[in-house]
Amino acid sequence: MTPSARVQAAIEVLDLVIEAARGNGAPADRLISDWFRTRRFAGSKDRRAVRELAYRAIRTCGEIPADGRAAMLRVARDDGELAALFDGGRHAPQPIAPEEPVAKAGVAPFWLVERLAASGVAEEDAAHLLERAPLDVRLNPLRGSVDDLPEGAEPTQAANGWRYPPETRIEQTPAYERGLIEVQDTGSQLTCEALAARPGETVIDLCAGAGGKTLTLAAAMENTGTLVACDTDRPRLSRLAPRAARAATLPIETVLLNPGREAEALGPWQGRADAVLVDAPCSGTGTWRRNPEARWRLTPAQLDRYAATQARLLDLAATLVRPGGRLVFVTCSLLDEEGAAQAESFLSRNPGWQAQALELAAGTARGAGTRLSPWHDGTDGFFVARFERL
Repeated sequence: MTPSARVQAAIEVLDLVIEAARGNGAPADRLISDWFRTRRFAGSKDRRAVRELAYRAIRTCGEIPADGRAAMLRVARDDGELAALFDGGRHAPQPIAPEEPVAKAGVAPFWLVERLAASGVAEEDAAHLLERAPLDVRLNPLRGSVDDLPEGAEPTQAANGWRYPPETRIEQTPAYERGLIEVQDTGSQLTCEALAARPGETVIDLCAGAGGKTLTLAAAMENTGTLVACDTDRPRLSRLAPRAARAATLPIETVLLNPGREAEALGPWQGRADAVLVDAPCSGTGTWRRNPEARWRLTPAQLDRYAATQARLLDLAATLVRPGGRLVFVTCSLLDEEGAAQAESFLSRNPGWQAQALELAAGTARGAGTRLSPWHDGTDGFFVARFERL
């Protein structure tokens, strides 16, 4: 592909991403992979260049663009070499017209910028949410030691956290294939450390998904005790078993929950858990480094629904914890309605609980919990709080 053809390809990809963002369709990475699957003529360098152009435009545009061309013109406005590739040649984008619409630059849609500011996130800090994320992994002590890690790793703040350059193909290494390492952001690892799961305990991961944090808890428990992984998503939960086998964890009990009727399936665990992790569904504002188009998908109504779900799950989790046990609430969000305000609301509804101070290796205090962020800690954005049942 010529450089101009790559720009036109990125515009076509962006059209798909924008359409999906408006209709809550597939994520950008999947759309880009599918687009190339039907275009075998594109070599590896072409795919890399088109992907980088598309993501550059996604990160540059704050409000959702009118279309892919408007998004790419936003990038071209500050890049003369890129603008010159709009030459109208074969497979190239048409020349730029004098009054042609150009997408607006920015960190996020205006309403989200306001919400972030109200949550103590200045616009210059929020800009770090759109930088390229590093590749973090968690060393699995159940499988090996630091000496077995692939070369090039640097330690992070997490107890078993290591960082590689973003382009590292870690999933093609023998260490990954053997289950020695799991891809996991350092911030995610630290939120698991907040639970302080110990050997022999009964621990419940209430929103386990595909089990990334569940595996971290299993390693902390040194394969002793009882670990229960719950979720409402059957396909995602089904991915835990092969991952657990690869990681050599203790047998993990899985519980498929019926949305809105979770308490029925969790009846046997009422008041029995030493610790419960609530990694609640959220807006994902802390993960824009990895999914920058997600900020185009979110609406105020969706944010309200997330907050309501989080409150309900916290109250549900509280019924599972024994006296003296602990509950950890986590969201990958930097918005207070999904963090500090949610924690404060939980405490006001549940007088038999108190917040516990966290001593993590990173983060800053935010209300009753701790905030992790790209600009302060080099991690994805998280809020984490720990509560003790009196």
